[in-house]
Amino acid sequence: MRQWTIKQRMRAIHPIARWIFLFFIAASTVGGIAMTRAQQKLLNLYALQQSRLITDRNGAVIRLLPNTKGYYMRPVATVPPLFRDLLIRKEDRFFFYHPGINPLSICRDLFSLVLDGRRSGSSTLTQQLIKTLVGSETKRTLANKISEAWGAVALEARLSKNRILTMYANTAYFGNLSEGLGEAAWFYFRKPPESLNVSDMAALLAALNSPSYRHPGTIANERGALRIAGGRSPSTTTAALWPGAPTDEKEEGARRSAAAFEWEDLATICAQSCRLTVDTDLTATLRGVLLRHLSGSALAGAENGAMVVLELPDNRILAVIGSPRPGVNRGGYDINMAVRPRPVGSTAKPFFYMKAFEKGVRPYTLIQDQEARYAIATGFEFYPRNYDGAYHGIVTLHAALANSLNIPSVRVLEYTGLGEFTTFLTDALGFVPIQPLKNYALGIALGGLEMDLLTLSHYYTIFPNNGNLRPLIVGYADGIPRYRDPPMAKIGARETPVAQPAAAALINKILADRYAGVEQFGLKSFLNIPGRTYALKTGTSRDYRDAWVIGYTPDFLVGAWIGNHDNTPMPQLTGASGAGRIWHDAMNILFNSSYNKNTPFAFDGVAEFTGENGSIEYGLAGDDFEAARAILIRDRLIIHPHDGDTLLFEPDMTIPLVAARAVSWRINRAPIGDGDKKSWQPKRPGSYAITAAGASEEETITITIHPRR
Repeated sequence: MRQWTIKQRMRAIHPIARWIFLFFIAASTVGGIAMTRAQQKLLNLYALQQSRLITDRNGAVIRLLPNTKGYYMRPVATVPPLFRDLLIRKEDRFFFYHPGINPLSICRDLFSLVLDGRRSGSSTLTQQLIKTLVGSETKRTLANKISEAWGAVALEARLSKNRILTMYANTAYFGNLSEGLGEAAWFYFRKPPESLNVSDMAALLAALNSPSYRHPGTIANERGALRIAGGRSPSTTTAALWPGAPTDEKEEGARRSAAAFEWEDLATICAQSCRLTVDTDLTATLRGVLLRHLSGSALAGAENGAMVVLELPDNRILAVIGSPRPGVNRGGYDINMAVRPRPVGSTAKPFFYMKAFEKGVRPYTLIQDQEARYAIATGFEFYPRNYDGAYHGIVTLHAALANSLNIPSVRVLEYTGLGEFTTFLTDALGFVPIQPLKNYALGIALGGLEMDLLTLSHYYTIFPNNGNLRPLIVGYADGIPRYRDPPMAKIGARETPVAQPAAAALINKILADRYAGVEQFGLKSFLNIPGRTYALKTGTSRDYRDAWVIGYTPDFLVGAWIGNHDNTPMPQLTGASGAGRIWHDAMNILFNSSYNKNTPFAFDGVAEFTGENGSIEYGLAGDDFEAARAILIRDRLIIHPHDGDTLLFEPDMTIPLVAARAVSWRINRAPIGDGDKKSWQPKRPGSYAITAAGASEEETITITIHPRR
């Protein structure tokens, strides 16, 4: 039998039939390509209709942002069966039977137009969807009708009826900027679509033809809803929510929570919809605690407050509260004080104590708490004072830090080295100060350093996290953690070891010892939570302008601040008596939450030593106890100036050089004379190494003299 090739078969076909066949193939190809492009364009437009939705860790809405039309739309995955049935009965009875257009409806519409000049409405649900997607709802031209019909057929060729119905329900406009069933259900009735009753659904469907005038809550809507619901009474929820309710109040509950006040800036990591780490229920509870205390007489004189809660060890933000009354345009309540720099008081001390532990001192190291004078080149004399105004003689560093003594803290910062510590702040911690750190000088030890509560709280995670600085996790998008630097730091997304774990453990040991702080804080205070293991540090800035408490366990950290946005001093409110009240209640809430895992502090490297009178002292295994104990009570050879001092150059300035005994002085290795006191006049700005050499000892310090600008 003869076998025909394809070419031979084509030649055997009549030429006209062959051209018709080729035309059909070409038209089908072109039509298929055009239909695919139309389908993709419509799906892209549908994606743009969705609003960015920012939720908390449990799915609660923090902020719903407007879409490209300025409307709010939160999509639903499925349409409730009852709503689907009511919608089809009202808008398109033959929805499940036509291919996107209904020829019978089109003919009926043309008939009506020819006979009496009226249109009866022939658009299917699919065509209405196309109108919404392309924005042609009000453009009723023949060209638009043809385009809508083509788009409807193209969409039906690719998608299932249920998918198209869901897209329609998600893009239908219900008034008051509410687009889609999901948003309308929350906005009008404060419940998800699956919880709507027949009256609620009828009220929404009645709004479709004229959403601006017949949205739920209007008389016209109630009449239409009665017809759709088959005579049933309108929803009591509608009547309760809507008459006379201002739009901004409804939006506050449905489209933004109170937590959005703080998170609208922090959530910039969300280019699309995302879930944040914040717990809005916890945030609301703690905001209530803050408001209750600031409204009470005990904190009279403090108008503003802030709190930060972090989940450890991963550094997830659980709560950021920057105002007790967000949105109130008075008293600084519209300012997020959780991210405003303020003098941190004594909360800075654990950081340079930690660095001092790395250099060899220990909690049992002795130090002299006595009057000290620090002179600077301009003639100003600096006399540090303790909070209680008293001097306590020789104390351990453990007692000095636990009781937040100021004079020993200045000595510890000197021992650490001011230049070395400021380098630690900027290089290791990525700290970005609001003014050059040299301007603070030894005032860092007395609380002059400025920082915001979120940044300070983040830095405190170093201690429970074994000397590691982990980035802040603010949310998740597509299952991937999203990080954000705190306001005053450049950290990045990597975990960084910034301190020796043993040094961090020693800080935890001191700050967790509530008995050691009895001298300054008393046996009974808001800092004491019986039966719990935790660490904390208080801080009070000059003239009682700021009161701080940062406390933590290995599971969570709570930071609290109170003050006034205009920097007005508070009446004798300290970290312990002021912020401590708020912090105490917040810690109890966290202790009784699922975030508390009762994880113990890691003190593996900490060793116990027997001190005077049989007391237990803490250090590290392998310590030379006696040597480390005496490091800071040995006589310093150079008494003035101090290592790391920064001075401002003045013509003919004189710097007094003071030693503990007669020495030979050298400046940058050049001899300048002998004696226990010497005057030196620098000729120009620069860095100077000052050396004092005795018969069997020598000490060198470095100071910096900056030019006057």
